[in-house]
Amino acid sequence: MKHGFVKVAAAVPFVRVADCIYNVERIEAQVLEAQEKGVEIITFPELCITGYTCGDLFLKPFLINQAQKALLQLAERTAHTSVLIIVGMPIQIGSQLFNAAVALQSGKILGAIPKTYLPNYREFQEARWFAPARDLQLATAQIGGFDVPIGHNVLFRSGGVAVGIEICEDMWTPYTPGTRLALYGAQIIFNLSASNELVGKNTYLRSLISGLSSQNLCGYVYASVGYGESTTDTVFTGKAFIAEVGKILEEMPRFVHEERMIISDIDISRIDYDRMSTNSFNESVSDHTERGKLMEIPFKLRSQEQSYDIDRKIERNPFFPCNGTEDERAEEMFDIQVCALAQRLQFIGARHAVLGISGGLDSTLALLVTVATFDFLGLPREGIIAVTMPGLGTSNRTKSNAVRLMELLGVTTRTIGITEACLQHFAVIGHDPKVQDVVYENTQARERTQILMDLANRYNAPVVGTGDLSELALGWCTYNGDHMSMYSVNAGVPKTAVQIVVRYLAKTRRFGDALSEVLHSIVETPISPELKPASDAGEITQETEALVGPYELHDFFLYNFLGYGYEPSKIFYLARMAFEGKYEPEMIRRWMKVFYSRFFSQQYKRNCMPDGPKVSRVSLSPRGVWRMPSDVSARAWLTEIDQLQADC
Repeated sequence: MKHGFVKVAAAVPFVRVADCIYNVERIEAQVLEAQEKGVEIITFPELCITGYTCGDLFLKPFLINQAQKALLQLAERTAHTSVLIIVGMPIQIGSQLFNAAVALQSGKILGAIPKTYLPNYREFQEARWFAPARDLQLATAQIGGFDVPIGHNVLFRSGGVAVGIEICEDMWTPYTPGTRLALYGAQIIFNLSASNELVGKNTYLRSLISGLSSQNLCGYVYASVGYGESTTDTVFTGKAFIAEVGKILEEMPRFVHEERMIISDIDISRIDYDRMSTNSFNESVSDHTERGKLMEIPFKLRSQEQSYDIDRKIERNPFFPCNGTEDERAEEMFDIQVCALAQRLQFIGARHAVLGISGGLDSTLALLVTVATFDFLGLPREGIIAVTMPGLGTSNRTKSNAVRLMELLGVTTRTIGITEACLQHFAVIGHDPKVQDVVYENTQARERTQILMDLANRYNAPVVGTGDLSELALGWCTYNGDHMSMYSVNAGVPKTAVQIVVRYLAKTRRFGDALSEVLHSIVETPISPELKPASDAGEITQETEALVGPYELHDFFLYNFLGYGYEPSKIFYLARMAFEGKYEPEMIRRWMKVFYSRFFSQQYKRNCMPDGPKVSRVSLSPRGVWRMPSDVSARAWLTEIDQLQADC
């Protein structure tokens, strides 16, 4: 495996019904193509060696013998390959015939799995020809003079990777064989299928595959028969899916008159992490598995040195994947924030809320959430006390945007300058204001928080926090300054998502045309704490991303580190793929080191952070999701990053 990925394929060859030699020739061609592309495991459709629509010919010994000869030919002609090949064929044991999947690799037939559930309703009549797996009496099948292990409780294992197989109807049942095999340890389930085309069926099938991969915390690879099958009563056009924990990674287009193959990579390490951190999955393992009930058959994955780059899209923004749902996700994220704040305001009986408004992204989103919450609760917007507090570093643009934003939303607007108070504070503590160090910067943040807290007391209202998830991860907030509030609505929203949500609200003109123009201006403003003096022209001189690095990189690191538990070397590998052409590897490594250094050293700020809603897979709340001592060493992580330098 390369960084925990296994490259898999689902292939749909042309077939000729009952022409076994032709069929294995087509299968062989796709195996060779898969070998060239670095595929490690490939599955073909149900009964692909004979064809699915043979009807009563299945009961003819000649066809069964032809299928065996064809399988042996396939094994011989693919002996030089390393791909684990899964094909479908009928297997006779005594007086019974089984619809089976056969696994072979490097010329050796490893094992066979009989179909557990036979459809015998509507257009399907499999019980006419085949026996179900429960009727199997023997543990081996004779194929070409070889004793081949056979059974429905079978896993194929290579080191830490386990593969399970089920066949078509098996996946449509309430407790699927694939589910059972997943509980026994299979991280990838392969399904050999013969699913005919019906209007609306493909949509249902897609959701079923997505659901099974999510429910079983596994990868799922599905291949169904295609052109060449009989259309006497049914139509088969070939379809295939590759899914991973609820996400469809690849889907084969239908109604294409050609042989096809889809390839992707299943992330075994992500699956293992999800299972390890999901106690209900492990409790199900205890409830539904027994020792000695499983047969394990070894196979070999390609070695690390032979591995290919992965064949799947790596999202630059995993919080907002590019799958056409950005607007839907932005609205959902915003609505979660509104719902959370509404519950808090109702519980404490507040009719006012206090916020600091800088004219930047975070405070803008927090204000919009608060306004939407007041509208939802039927409270007047005048109850929102929005305060802009220009200081030693405030730019003309952000101050103007802040004032315009508050005016257009119809909230109670306060402007309270903090420059004089900060200078007085410097004098009291003996700090030279010409020294623009952390004292100079944090004094402003704490002065603003003091004003907000005192106004909150005056109005018997909570201070609504504005800091976001990315700032919490990096510790890019002033302790007991903007770090503190009574409820932090942005605590689960990363900086890149804040930008997307605000841009979405501007695009949809949810708060009016005039406000949309202001929101667009805010989105386009450089991200800055504005704690250093502005230029003579009143422009921003301090840009956050120049100091701590691009937020899109930090959000990428954060999601993959906390969401999937990846090690630095894997995150680096994925980041290089995701940001190829935008950031050089050395820059990615440099900012990754900053991320880990700051993440570990700033935990003390997160251990006392205010309440706030979780809105995605990743959260840093010390009460629910992330618990870590404040004095954990980052040395091991930083050492691995240093070792990545050779890859740059």
